[in-house]
Amino acid sequence: MFSSLSEIAFQVSIWLLPVLLAITLHEAAHGYAAFLLGDDTAKRMGRVTLNPLRHVDPFGTIVLPGILLLLRSSFLFGYAKPVPVDFGRLGNPKRDMIWVAAAGPACNIVLAFGSVLLLHLVRDLHDPFDAWLANNLINSMNLNLILAVFNLLPIPPLDGGRIAVGVLPYRLALPLARMERVGILLVLGVGILLPLLGQQVGMELNPLGWLIGVPVAWLAEFMLNAAGVK
Repeated sequence: MFSSLSEIAFQVSIWLLPVLLAITLHEAAHGYAAFLLGDDTAKRMGRVTLNPLRHVDPFGTIVLPGILLLLRSSFLFGYAKPVPVDFGRLGNPKRDMIWVAAAGPACNIVLAFGSVLLLHLVRDLHDPFDAWLANNLINSMNLNLILAVFNLLPIPPLDGGRIAVGVLPYRLALPLARMERVGILLVLGVGILLPLLGQQVGMELNPLGWLIGVPVAWLAEFMLNAAGVK
């Protein structure tokens, strides 16, 4: 019993900080980008902050990922409270929406590479604390890359969907923008329900695992090599 409790405590200790930083800085980056481009809505509402409690959604950040873990889902999904952005207050709403949306994934990529650089400093040390820190940094790299790639999928309301709406001409952007209300249901269906259905019929039905896993593996390999960790 004690060994299992200690293992749970260890796993929590090497995931908690990477999760909080990844979610908090991702959301704060959206709000800060909007503020720089003319919309202070998020700043006035206290969302341009490093306080994770301002960004955590009880269901999306805690309950939903916990349920998926219990179900042994092949796709883990969670979300924070969306940062409020009044696109009408941006200088050039269609163009600036791209930068606001891209700020979150860009922040995650920077965090991932920062984690790799720090990992380079601790990889040859053998103190127990350094092993714990190395686990945190590896988890931070992987989690931030997963968040970045997942959020760049071109499906509203994900960041990639909003980037696509800003890049595409209006005749193509409008139909895509109308997907915002159902886009998240599509992601949940493909990412969670389809793999669960596949398990029941003995088939591997996990397209998001490929769409996210392949670029994440490539980016991780590239960063580790660039930082001289491998």
